Amino acid sequence: MKITKLPHLLSSHKIQLLELWNNEYPEKLNYNSLDDFENYLDQLTEQSHFLLIAENNQIKGWYFDFKRMGEKWFVILLASEIQGKGFGTKLLHLAKEKEAELNAWVIDRNTEKKKDGSFYKSPLSFYQKNKFEVLSEIRLELDILSAVKIQWKNRI
Repeated sequence: MKITKLPHLLSSHKIQLLELWNNEYPEKLNYNSLDDFENYLDQLTEQSHFLLIAENNQIKGWYFDFKRMGEKWFVILLASEIQGKGFGTKLLHLAKEKEAELNAWVIDRNTEKKKDGSFYKSPLSFYQKNKFEVLSEIRLELDILSAVKIQWKNRI
C-alpha cells in the first residue's frame, strides 16, 4: 500500500471515498448521493488529504483535515479489512508531522449499525493509544451522531 498526499480530491477519488464512507461509518451518517457528499466536503476549508491506495488502485484508507472555527480538525477512515494493521497509526504520524494540533469527533459507543448490519466499533481506544486526549465534557449530540471531542497537541 502506498500513501499519497493531495491538496484536492479528483472526482474518481470522491466516488471511491463515498463508498468507503458509507461502508465504514454508521448508516445514519451515510450520504445518499455523490452530490450530497461533495456538498459536505465543499463546506470544509483548508483541506488536505492522504489516500491509502492498494496495489489495484483501490482506496483503502483516507485521512483528511480541514479548518473549523480556527482549529484543525480531521477524519480517518479505513476499510474494515485493513483495520488493526498499523495503517491508521501511519496516517496519524504523517498528520502529526505537519500539524501542531488535531481535533476530531469520535463516536464512543458500539451501538450504531453500519450499512451491512454489523456494529460500528468505536475507535476511541485507538486514539488514546496514539496520545489523544479525550475531552469528555465536550460532546456532540445530534439525531444522527453522538460523539466526544478528542484532541492532540504537539507538546514540543
